[in-house]
Amino acid sequence: MGSGQWIMEKRSSLRNDSFSRDNDNVPETGCLSIIVLGASGDLAKKKTFPALFNLYRQGFLQSNEVHIFGYARTKISDDELRNRIRGYLINDKSAPGQSEQVSEFLQLIKYVSGSYDTEEGFQLLDKEISAHESSKNSLEGSSRRLFYFALPPSVYPSVSRMIKKCCMNRSDLGGWTRIVVEKPFGKDLDSSEKLSAQIGELFEEPQIYRIDHYLGKELVQNLLVLRFANRMFLPLWNRDNIDNVQIVFREDFGTEGRGGYFDEYGIIRDIIQNHLLQVLCLVAMEKPVSLKPEHIRDEKVKVCSSISTPNQREEVVLGQYDGYRDDPTVPDHSNTPTFATAVLRIHNERWEGVPFILKAGKALNSRKAEIRVQFKDVPGDIFKCKKQGRNEFVIRLQPSEAMYMKLTVKQPGLEMSTAQSELDLSYRQRYQGVTIPEAYERLILDTIRGDQQHFVRRDELKAAWEIFTPLLHRIDDGEMKPLPYNPGSRGPAEADELLSKVGYVQTHGYIWIPPTL
Repeated sequence: MGSGQWIMEKRSSLRNDSFSRDNDNVPETGCLSIIVLGASGDLAKKKTFPALFNLYRQGFLQSNEVHIFGYARTKISDDELRNRIRGYLINDKSAPGQSEQVSEFLQLIKYVSGSYDTEEGFQLLDKEISAHESSKNSLEGSSRRLFYFALPPSVYPSVSRMIKKCCMNRSDLGGWTRIVVEKPFGKDLDSSEKLSAQIGELFEEPQIYRIDHYLGKELVQNLLVLRFANRMFLPLWNRDNIDNVQIVFREDFGTEGRGGYFDEYGIIRDIIQNHLLQVLCLVAMEKPVSLKPEHIRDEKVKVCSSISTPNQREEVVLGQYDGYRDDPTVPDHSNTPTFATAVLRIHNERWEGVPFILKAGKALNSRKAEIRVQFKDVPGDIFKCKKQGRNEFVIRLQPSEAMYMKLTVKQPGLEMSTAQSELDLSYRQRYQGVTIPEAYERLILDTIRGDQQHFVRRDELKAAWEIFTPLLHRIDDGEMKPLPYNPGSRGPAEADELLSKVGYVQTHGYIWIPPTL
């Protein structure tokens, strides 16, 4: 079967899948309205609208049933919004004839201007949505309304109240109203719980989708399959065989114009508490009883609940790159870390004693995100190759998506000498002609289908904040100071010392080179 035929059959099977898993027995015949709140902002232009366009281009959103509404305070016309978006929809993955598809897609977008805390704008929005539903002859109560919050969290409560008061769809005939909220969801445990309570008073948990785009990445989605569909991993995935696990996020650039926003949150809130912790849960969780979203999320909550707050003196290293405070939007005496390494301990039967190392930083020497599972040394080293490095299973999330196993092998030749090499599954080589979807495409499609598997539940969010809030408060109070490091480096040298201290063995002289076609 050719790759093009495989893609078409896969899309067909996805479209024929149950379109709403939380209403399996209810046919959803009503039209679909997608409302992007904050439509004139960067997130909407760079992520939300391009994701919607790609779903439209691939046939997952049909022009005869879907309409897209942009809502923001900016007073612009429909065409002005379309022109702002157009340039973000065409990229180097463009297929022939895409410009025509872009024009068709943009005609599905209507813009409504209004404030986020008064009824007038939302009443007008509801009027426009209802007019679209009437034009499609949707039965009252059968239509679907998806509200995407491309907004700062400070306005979530007021926007939620306005939607509840002015824009809800009746659900007695299979229709629904759902909201998608972006991170950061709070700044610590108290603010997160307050925000959850405010939204929870207005919407039920099945209506709330807390999005974390890392859960939509192809290699993250593959974790459950890798762990629970392959016999070879089952007996190895425990403290008897695994020495340590690293989950790494590295960027080779600084805050670049986002200094004011970033300084309010820092690298732990921005990356570690959500993205990397979500990946940790999938690496460490027990096998769920089924693939139902709640069964999977139950196991993730158990992992978070088993993690203790890291020892802030011995198992945390913070850093701030030189030049960070030169940004005019950053305070002169900012204590915000742009780098952090934290060691987490999971206190359960499978993982007791295994350090999980979460590391994230900006302005480092490379750009990548990966999971690195390092196995223990082979007992009885008859080949005297221990110094060359350990076996590792590496999952490269970005860029150059890949999975590879670092092994010790015999070097070709007459001598019995060993070297580190790899068994490699590089996606670009193995799946030629197959476009890996962007995370936002997958997650928005899941919200339409009512599949919450890749979204964060309220109790999981609470457990995650409980792990990091004590540490964050010490940083906010100035009790912990970030160490300086040079842009383009690996970060503070103390971070590598911490890794060595908890048992990670770095392989010297080995470099993974992605295969070329």
